[in-house]
Amino acid sequence: MLEIAFKEWAVVCKALALGQQSLILRKGGIAEVGGEFRPEYSRFWLYPTYLHEHRAGIKPEYMPLFDQAVAEHPPPGTVRLSHFVEVTSIRRFADWAQVEALNDQHIWSPSAVRAKFDYRTPGLFVLTVQVFPGAKAIELKETPEYAGCKSWVKLERELPE
Repeated sequence: MLEIAFKEWAVVCKALALGQQSLILRKGGIAEVGGEFRPEYSRFWLYPTYLHEHRAGIKPEYMPLFDQAVAEHPPPGTVRLSHFVEVTSIRRFADWAQVEALNDQHIWSPSAVRAKFDYRTPGLFVLTVQVFPGAKAIELKETPEYAGCKSWVKLERELPE
């Protein structure tokens, strides 16, 4: 049972679910303490978001995946959780060359990764993850508590994996 979800672009959630990506790159959300990401949980649901997602943030070869993620957008006011994650390693890179060396392991465009890396203080957290499908997709009502630029969301109840 899990009651924590991690907000991420829907297309990235899709890539993770399909095994096309096994990393999460994170800087921090505006609503997070000090604007800095804290890797607080090692197991969580993927919470697909659509607000900040944009085509320029994805490598061109993943545009069909982007279109598929957008087409699967649930009805307004609904969150659909279908996959959960187990974190296998957490690293923080402050050297751009280290982050750049991961380019073939994710779908983000180089410019999107660089913007994340350079925001405020240079550096990024890199979470290596294993992704698992839930027994079935779960739809929840999107509450005001889930809103905002934050990474972690405590769900209204624990959900079975």
